[in-house]
Amino acid sequence: MPIPTSAAVVESAVIKAPLSHVWHHIKLQNFSNFWSALKSSEFVKGANDETDVVHWTFNDGTELDVKQEEHSTINHYITYSVITAKPNLTYTSALSTIRCYAVTSGELEGSTYIEWSGHFSTDADAGVIEDAKFKRRDALADLAKVATKK
Repeated sequence: MPIPTSAAVVESAVIKAPLSHVWHHIKLQNFSNFWSALKSSEFVKGANDETDVVHWTFNDGTELDVKQEEHSTINHYITYSVITAKPNLTYTSALSTIRCYAVTSGELEGSTYIEWSGHFSTDADAGVIEDAKFKRRDALADLAKVATKK
């Protein structure tokens, strides 16, 4: 019998760098510049004139085509979905959002609060959710290293 699980994950961090230093990296085609799990991230040429599709190749050989669904430079968020995968995913769909907020007061003033959520179809099992949790944590730690470099 499958283990009941939430079909969502949310990971967050405070990065001790200004919002502009963090937001600069949040472009799907640039994720391999900070995320150590990615070997490459590049636009898919000719995919569609109206949407951005980016091909991610992970160090373990997994390949994903991710489609940018929303992007706001005003509200500092990006939403993307996985549209193809090699090997095939064990679930039907995933929609992820990364949001950045400036920390405007307190001892961490001048830092950035970042949140990376993922919402999965209900056929995603506990292993998928745990994997997404740890990948997001690792990616946020990698982003912090890059964004805080002088």
